[in-house]
Amino acid sequence: MRLRQRLTPYILVAPATIWVLVFALWPFLNTVMLAFTDARPLRPAQFIGLDNFKRILDDPQVGYALTTCFVYVLVCVPLLTIIPLLLALLISKYMPGMSFFRTVYYFPVIASVVVVGIIWSWMFDSRGVVNQAIEFLGGTGISFLTDRWWILMCSILLTTWKGLGYYMVVYLAALGNVGRELHEAAALDGAGPIRRFWSITVPGVRGAMLLVSALITTSAMRIFSEIYILTNGSGGPGGQAMSLVMLIQRKGAGLDGQLGYASALSVVLFLLTIGPLLLTAFINNGTDIAAMRSRLRKRRAHRAALRENAKRASERASR
Repeated sequence: MRLRQRLTPYILVAPATIWVLVFALWPFLNTVMLAFTDARPLRPAQFIGLDNFKRILDDPQVGYALTTCFVYVLVCVPLLTIIPLLLALLISKYMPGMSFFRTVYYFPVIASVVVVGIIWSWMFDSRGVVNQAIEFLGGTGISFLTDRWWILMCSILLTTWKGLGYYMVVYLAALGNVGRELHEAAALDGAGPIRRFWSITVPGVRGAMLLVSALITTSAMRIFSEIYILTNGSGGPGGQAMSLVMLIQRKGAGLDGQLGYASALSVVLFLLTIGPLLLTAFINNGTDIAAMRSRLRKRRAHRAALRENAKRASERASR
């Protein structure tokens, strides 16, 4: 019986542990090892040291891909951090029919990105709905899907539209921890809606905002489906709108795929995506550590005061 009780937790954890080791940890370690080789399909790999990483520094396509990812981050982080919070504030009110609007806002999240991307490409095609509307109003059609920056704009709009509902739900959960009495007290003191938003709501959802920003940054660095569908896999003119994941897929695909170089690009992508998560953890842990240090200082001061009082009492007793 005792042996069974001791083994039961390990037996329950074993399937998940094996899954992580086989499908997560081993592929990660294998990718890191391949990054230092000239691996290709159907041929033995040779160790080449840091040559793949040196090649990354000289590859102009890597520059284009990194620019795409950084532009994505700079635009998507503010949009998907602020707009979902405002939507959460709007639909957090108890009004008739509000559940319908919550469902409508969340619907793009469950929609397939492939289907939405195809619809988006129809809309922004040279003869699509948007260009026909512009020409109907007397304007000139815009090359949405053949210009590098217009492709990025359309892709960012698609990503923002699909992500609003998901991050809105995160903020709804965070807003539940912001007490209504704080808003009521601030309103009695004469604070307006904007003042209450910056002084009460934003500090109350600070942790959620950090989490959302980190998730958006990581997702933006790994963007693939939106740009791939809008450009039919070409990455725009000359591949200038290609993302880093698209470049990895292109370099490593096929029988002539450069698996070693694609693995080196994957390692670079991992380092870029792990940074925001570590920064968020550092900020959150920094707050916790500061509070812990403050408590320790108070305990030490209290103990020192107790020792000082005991010392004085003993001195008085000896006299």
